[in-house]
Order: sequence, then C-alpha cells, then structure tokens
Amino acid sequence: MADIKRLVLDVLKPHNPSIIDVSKKLGTLDGVSGVNCTLDEVDQDTESIKITIEGHSIDFEAVKGVIGECGAVVHSVDSVSSGKKLVDEVKTPQDG
Repeated sequence: MADIKRLVLDVLKPHNPSIIDVSKKLGTLDGVSGVNCTLDEVDQDTESIKITIEGHSIDFEAVKGVIGECGAVVHSVDSVSSGKKLVDEVKTPQDG
C-alpha cells in the first residue's frame, strides 16, 4: 500500500491549545516532515483551522490521536496525496 505524503484537514478545536502548540505536536510524529496550521474562523468557544501535513509516511490514525489529545476533532479530510512522490495541485480558472 502507498504511504500518505500529504494531508489537508479541516479541524474544529477549542481556543486552547494554540495552533502553534497543535502544529508542534503534529510535527513530532514519525513520518511527518512539515506542518502548516492556518486559522480559518473563530467563534466564541472554538476555532476552525486548516492543517496541512507533509512527510514521507504519515500515519493518519496517529494524526487523529494528536488532534484528539488537543481537544479537537477532524471535520473533514479535504485532500490526500499518496504514492512515490507529491503531485502539485492543478488550479482551475475558477480558483483564481
């Protein structure tokens, strides 16, 4: 089976821990070489964030475990890349 190289997740989390702390925790996982957390939306009790993770062999269950430890939940898996190399995303004219 091909290893996961990139994951893009939509995550709902409480205000604490910060996206800095979430990013650092995810970055320590085996097979992860980089993490990007972007704040998408804030309400009174929660934050919606986009998390992009890249690496040579990402363990999705381990990622979900860390996210759960942070009191957060994965709303959706927005993108997955797997195989021997990453494939650049193709933008349509509608994307700008």
